[in-house]
Order: sequence, then C-alpha cells, then structure tokens
Amino acid sequence: MKSLNRISLLISGIAVITVIAGIVLQNANIFQPASLIAAVTLAIGLGSVESMKGYRYTAWIIAAVVAGMMYPQAFLRWGDINLRDKTLILVIIQLVMFGMGTHMSLRDFKGFAATGKGVLIGLFCHFSIMPLMGLLLINVFDFEPEIAAGIILIGSCSSGLASNVMVYLARANLVLSVIVTAMATLVAPFLTPLLMKLLAGTLVEVNFIEMMMEIIKIVLVPIGAALLHDFLKTASSSQKKKIYTAGLACAVWLAILLSGLSGWISANASVPMQQSLSMLSFFAGAIIAGILYHQLYRRFPKIDSLMPYLSMFGIIYFTTVTTAAGRDNLLRVGFLLFVASVIHNAAGYFFGYWLSRLFGMDKNSSRTIAFEVGLQNGGMASGLAGAMGKLGTVGLAAAVFSPWMNISGSLLANYWRKRPVKEEELFHSEGKVASAGDAVSV
Repeated sequence: MKSLNRISLLISGIAVITVIAGIVLQNANIFQPASLIAAVTLAIGLGSVESMKGYRYTAWIIAAVVAGMMYPQAFLRWGDINLRDKTLILVIIQLVMFGMGTHMSLRDFKGFAATGKGVLIGLFCHFSIMPLMGLLLINVFDFEPEIAAGIILIGSCSSGLASNVMVYLARANLVLSVIVTAMATLVAPFLTPLLMKLLAGTLVEVNFIEMMMEIIKIVLVPIGAALLHDFLKTASSSQKKKIYTAGLACAVWLAILLSGLSGWISANASVPMQQSLSMLSFFAGAIIAGILYHQLYRRFPKIDSLMPYLSMFGIIYFTTVTTAAGRDNLLRVGFLLFVASVIHNAAGYFFGYWLSRLFGMDKNSSRTIAFEVGLQNGGMASGLAGAMGKLGTVGLAAAVFSPWMNISGSLLANYWRKRPVKEEELFHSEGKVASAGDAVSV
C-alpha cells in the first residue's frame, strides 16, 4: 500500500506539470484530464506522508470539486438518473448522517448536567456568531440572492462531528465538544429554519414548517436510527423484545401505506395531517433501519468502523454534484466565496474562543467552543439546499466552505496540540476540572 501511495504522489507531481503545460497551451484536452488525475492521485498519495495523512479526506473533497468543475455534465445525470433528484439527495444525506450517528452514543447526552454552562455558551455562540457573520459577509460582498442565502444557511446549521475530531486532535475538552454537537443537532430543526426565515427570508422563499421537517428527516431520523442501534448494544432482553415488537408494528404500518393508504391520505387528509403522518412514517422507517443495522452489526461487528467511509462518500457525492450544478456561478464568484469562507471560518474560531473566555470558561473549554462555532455541518447545508431544489446556488457555499473548514480545523488543532494548556489552567471557575485526559477517555 505504501508503494502505491508513493507512486500516486509521483504521478500527481507529473500531472501538475502537465496541467501547467495545458494551461499555457490553452488546451482543455490536456489540462482537464490532467487536473483530475493530479487531484485524485494526490488524495491517494498523501497516505505516504505521515504528517499529511490527516488531510486525505480534504484532498478527496478537493478532487470532487475538480471533477465537478472539469466535467460538469458527467455529474448531473447518469442515463435516466438525475443526480440532483430530491429523493436521491434525501436518501444519500440520511446515509451520511446515519454513518455519523453510529459514532455517537446515548451517553453523549448524559453529561449535560455537569457541563451545562459550557453547552449553553457553545450553543449561544454557535447560533449567533455564524449566521450574523454570514449576514455581514453577504452585505459586504453583495452576492446574488440565492448564493447569499447559502452562506446564511451554512452559518445557521449545527456543528458536525468534524468538530469532535478536531477537538480530540487538539487535546481540548472532548466531553464538552460531543455534548455541544449533540445538543446543537437536537435544536437545529427549530433554530436553523428560524434563522433562515429572519436573515434570509428576503433572499429565497423560506417555509419554516417545511424546512423544520426536512431537517428532522435529514438529521434527527437517521441519527435516531443510529442511536437505537447503540441502545440495543446494551439493552436487556425485555427492552429488546419491546423494541422488536415496535419494529414489527412499524413494518406493518409501512406495508399498509404502500398498499394504497398513502394515496388515500394524499387525496383526503389535510396538509398538517399529511405532514404528521409523513413524519411518523419516517420515524417508523428509522426504527426498522436501526433494528436491521443492529442485526447486521451482530454478524459483522467491524461494520461500525466502515460507516465513516460511507459518510465520506456521501459528502464527496454532494460536493461533486453541487460543483457541477453551480460551475458557471463558481467561475464568476468562486474566489469571492472562498475569501468569504476564510473570513467566516476565522470569525467562528476567534469569537468562539474569546466570547467563551469572556463568559468565564477555562482555556481548554474555550478552545473547544472555538471549534464548535467555527466548524459547520456542510452535509446538512447541502441536503437542505437539495431539498429546496437549489443545489447549484444555495448549496454552493457548502461546497466551497467545507474543504476550507477541514483544512483550517486541522491546522488549528495541530497548533493547539503543540501548545497544551498548563495543568493549573484546566480548572473551571467553579473549581471543576475539565482535563483533556478525561475528555479523551470518553
């Protein structure tokens, strides 16, 4: 494998030279394939450089952007399959969130009482700094309405599991990070559409109820299925029996729907009733999915370790399709969007850290809040943009912001890792200890 990585890195270097030659000669037949080869082989080749292994995921995201830019038509439709189809996007984003959810646990929510102050500060900073900073940026750069709405959208989304990884690498307060991420995910169905309505309602049409339900489908339903799997790992026989009985009832309900009841509901039920039954059906599906996945896990215990790759594939898919759909817009405003992403991301780190310090939090916890504020859930933003049917405009910010967030997060995490907080500075103002050692043991 190491020899393959080294060969890939060599090929990448040759491809970069070829790209330069193709640009100089203004020959698209040379620089387009060479660009894609350079990006893909670089993503593979980084595995041969120990200090760069942590950037391989980011390199794959960049490769996805290159693929979408160089060959946009190849990633919009495959035969009769529309790669931007709302149903396809919903299924893939649910798989992404389910994969992330398998690395969450019900225990993540139990530490709220001990870290309540930090969680509240983290949530306040996250859902105030980022959307307001997005509002400032769209007024400074004067983006088109739908692209501007995308910046507000990614600023209004919850933090993702990437923040937990960065906090772990930085040896900050992982306990606090995990709980803030979990709680931000729970409140996102209310706060994200509210912020979008208030800050982006004049840019795009925002239906509060519809967006709230989409977030529940995109985030809470698949993560709920993953948490059910986590619960079944330690559940008693009686608890498992109740869950399996509920799963059977859910299967019967979905079978009845498919047999014709759904058509009758669509024709006769009120809109609120249709929405309620639709949500009930999604949660029924989540229970069945959680049970089936748990049975698969019992046969193949290593499957949990493979799920992050599924999430990674899904995010690469969104990045590629979004880039392909918004290629013309990216050519016009791509550089400005990148500048906006750097400012937006840096503001999250800066204000997240210093506001936490202002509220009396210790340095390690403030570093944690900096990551929780600065790193957004790009997958959630892409999924919502796809559900709105505006992947190539509203979803464009997520495609540009996500790679930079991974790069900057890795750089900041390694910087802080080399500058650990002194032991006496790990005490909270109440006298409680939030040491990195305790965090990593979770």
